[in-house]
Amino acid sequence: MEATMTTRRYWSLILILGTMTALGPFSIDMYLSGYQAIAIDLHTTTARIGLSLASYFIGISAGQLLYGPLLDRFGRKKPLYAGLVVYILASAGCIVAKSLDFFVAVRFIQAIGSCAAAVASVAMVRDFFPIKDSAKVFALLMLVVSASPMLAPTIGGYITAAWGWQIIFVVLGLMGFFLMLTCIFFLPESHQPDTSMSLKPAPIINGFWAVMREPQFYTYALTGALAFSGLFVYVSSSPVVFMDIFHVSEKHFGWIFAGLSVGLIGSSQLNSLTLRYFRSEQIIRVALLGQTLVGVALCFGTYMGWLGLGSTIFILFLFLSCLGFVYPNATALSIAPFKKNAGSAAALMGALQMGIGGLASTISSLFDMTTAVPMTVIMAATAVLSLTMLLIGRTRITNPVLLQEAGEAAVIH
Repeated sequence: MEATMTTRRYWSLILILGTMTALGPFSIDMYLSGYQAIAIDLHTTTARIGLSLASYFIGISAGQLLYGPLLDRFGRKKPLYAGLVVYILASAGCIVAKSLDFFVAVRFIQAIGSCAAAVASVAMVRDFFPIKDSAKVFALLMLVVSASPMLAPTIGGYITAAWGWQIIFVVLGLMGFFLMLTCIFFLPESHQPDTSMSLKPAPIINGFWAVMREPQFYTYALTGALAFSGLFVYVSSSPVVFMDIFHVSEKHFGWIFAGLSVGLIGSSQLNSLTLRYFRSEQIIRVALLGQTLVGVALCFGTYMGWLGLGSTIFILFLFLSCLGFVYPNATALSIAPFKKNAGSAAALMGALQMGIGGLASTISSLFDMTTAVPMTVIMAATAVLSLTMLLIGRTRITNPVLLQEAGEAAVIH
């Protein structure tokens, strides 16, 4: 079945799906500037507040495995609505938190809710757009998502300074509410319910295992997850590195964080231009090599004490710029082999990303950092492991689905 997608519909879908994808990053980035204020109110250290971010990552990982089969069984929108309701209620729980343990717990629940939007957006890209356009569409979604690191920490810093960190979660709850209204009235259903999909544990596990056995999936999903975990380590550790070690203010931290995100944004958009001349498989290989070299240089320079605030920011900019090329291509190549069970594939890919990212950020949160060495060591290690996974996994792919050679038509229901 083939249908013509108008330019207006195309860009409205990009905006809505991008906003859905951005809900999780906003929930992560907006409260980073409030780390110190939250730590004071909850009678703990700034570094320990990083556990609430780790629990968020773990919640997204676990939740995506829950929503994948639901999105295939009931269609995309009903599970999405359920997740957004959970997100709104958990945001209210964050507002009234009085202890670190409770705050960590409700952040986990908040993540369970937000990942419904994350999984649905990836599956809907596979539903709505031709497979040959997937990498370009994911790059455009990243442009919307990139508003989060540019705006969220700065907004969060001003909110914390003016009204207190609790208001950050009021804003996040309202974001979830308005996103739900937008999806109800403006987002079409892209996948009709599949009554043949069983929600019993054994068929669900078998479905995930069938996806995981696909060499193209596990190669690029694990490659992308390991590379992306370097970003998670940076996000969870940067408040300590910049505010505690380099002694920048909350407002200045927001501006630094926003400036660094320009590298991620710019490279993800440059990726769309690069795809006119090179295949995704070629781009990701070169970008990962660059990310590995930059990560090792950052680690070594920090360990030797050669890097100050300015040089640390510059090398982090290069690291994030490499990641902007890796992510959209790894994501598109991971889900390319799937159509019928795209929801399960998107969920498993997201679970791997968030699970590995959550583990890496948890490890970084356990260090009582007096220097940036723990952050940079873990970031370098994730890049090295990602490149290793790519080089080994590519030898296992016997029948690759090449994005530029595919020719499906976009279908709108």
